[in-house]
Amino acid sequence: MTEPVRCGWVGSAPDYVAYHDEEWGRPVVGDDRVFERLTLEAFQSGLSWITILRKRENFRKAFAGFSIPAVAAFGPADVERLLADPGIVRNRAKIEAAIANAVVALDVGLSDLVWRHADPGSPIPATLADVPAHTSGSRALSAELRARGFRFVGPTTAYALMQAIGLVNDHVADCWVREGR
Repeated sequence: MTEPVRCGWVGSAPDYVAYHDEEWGRPVVGDDRVFERLTLEAFQSGLSWITILRKRENFRKAFAGFSIPAVAAFGPADVERLLADPGIVRNRAKIEAAIANAVVALDVGLSDLVWRHADPGSPIPATLADVPAHTSGSRALSAELRARGFRFVGPTTAYALMQAIGLVNDHVADCWVREGR
């Protein structure tokens, strides 16, 4: 039996294959679920996505299942706890940004805000080289998030979020997921 054709970034690592085949590009809604993806994309900045995938369950435990009210209530002791947790990426700026973002998200319908930037008509990439790092839509999403006080949400991170939660479908033209959606 031959392997199905997948997007070029997947490779053969089982974590990547499962993420690509079961999650990436599929619609994600709900404030806490979108907050989780936003937080993980911010932590990924400057690192490989496989690092974040492999630590994802640890992140979920460390960040109270990405419950926005729970994370918004984190204080200095929680920051220190997180900085000492070898199961996550221990970056003070990213940890503090995640907590600050939760505080902002308390008063924002995060899922609705993000989904207003959906681009269902985006072009179908023929190859991985055709997938942009950011778009006018991700620049607009980033600007709106930053204007509301969110941190670590530049246009590239915003676009990665858009891809991850299905605002755009960047599965390449011959990827089995695009064809099987």
